[in-house]
Amino acid sequence: MNYKKICIIIAIFISITNAATPQSNKLTGSEANYVPTAVPFLTIAPDSRGAAMGDAGVATSPDANSQFWNPAKYAFIKDEAGLSISYLPWLRNLVPDINMAYLTGYYKIDREQTISGSLKYFALGQIIFKDQFNVDMGMANPNEFAVDVAYSRLFSEKVSGAISFRSIRSDFGKAYLSSGESTKAGIAFAADVAAFYNDKIQIEDKDATLAFGLNISNIGSKISYTDGQNKDFIPINLRLGSALTIAIDPYNEMTFALDVNKLLVPTPPIYNDSVQRTILYGMDPDVSVAMGMLQSFYDAPGGYKEELREIMYSGGVEYLYMKQFAVRAGYFHEHTLKGNRKYATMGIGLNYNIMSFDFAYMIPKGRTNPLANTVRFTIGFNLGKMSK
Repeated sequence: MNYKKICIIIAIFISITNAATPQSNKLTGSEANYVPTAVPFLTIAPDSRGAAMGDAGVATSPDANSQFWNPAKYAFIKDEAGLSISYLPWLRNLVPDINMAYLTGYYKIDREQTISGSLKYFALGQIIFKDQFNVDMGMANPNEFAVDVAYSRLFSEKVSGAISFRSIRSDFGKAYLSSGESTKAGIAFAADVAAFYNDKIQIEDKDATLAFGLNISNIGSKISYTDGQNKDFIPINLRLGSALTIAIDPYNEMTFALDVNKLLVPTPPIYNDSVQRTILYGMDPDVSVAMGMLQSFYDAPGGYKEELREIMYSGGVEYLYMKQFAVRAGYFHEHTLKGNRKYATMGIGLNYNIMSFDFAYMIPKGRTNPLANTVRFTIGFNLGKMSK
């Protein structure tokens, strides 16, 4: 079956969102061997602040968008309640109608407990389907979304933890036939487990805050778009990071953040051919979710060297003036053979009374990169101040 836009979307996910398979049956250490997952939209940074800092945010100061980065940060947030709305036009260099919207909010039950939730919506735009004779077979507007709720709690003056529960639905491909088998919407359920450490320190004569964060996200069921036995892993992800905030003086503040990420999903092995599919190097990826998470640390066909390639790095810096105006920059790095996403980021933010406005801009490597000219817009509301 021949169809237009669906081919573009699949190609994009193969090249920039870890949805591909090995291209060679020889192990030379120079083949691309991406880690495949379904619903990769779950890993896209939705808000402007974290995106402007190179997709780093697991240990930065808490805000309304902590639900995506590390819900355990909510336990340390000072405001009583907050709401944030983000909008992301995605891959505008290639297609005009792929968009993401993100709504998140939180409420402090008391000093130690906070509840939060979010809705992440990803619209894949209009797709026109054609058969082998180029005859129209109809039109579809598939979409994907995830809804989650989280509970965070302060365990001590320095440590907090959180757990999130998520429902995922994906219409990707449900409107067409795949290998003669009717497709359907994919549904999955997942959970996040997160922790956060926050401590006041002194650097020479200046006040500072040192933080560490951990978030294992999307621990959940596999997803399938057919009634068959084949099911795909969702992007279970391990995110670790640290952030250092230094108060230069009463008006100026600097934050330095570093995150590392690794998908806890089996790495595709190297097969002898596409027919017999005997594994030459690596391990069988058709395992349970729990075994897949454990196996992801040692199953790469290229050994320990390839496992290290699967680690992604995010670094960012934020300058804050009078806690009202922010300037941010960062960099994201993924190995060439594991997705090759490399891009610098920048952005600004403004806090005014009960509202905040944030903007982020991505500068990817390569002039023809599909991520070029990607922007994000975020508006936040301090509901605690609003009620007062």
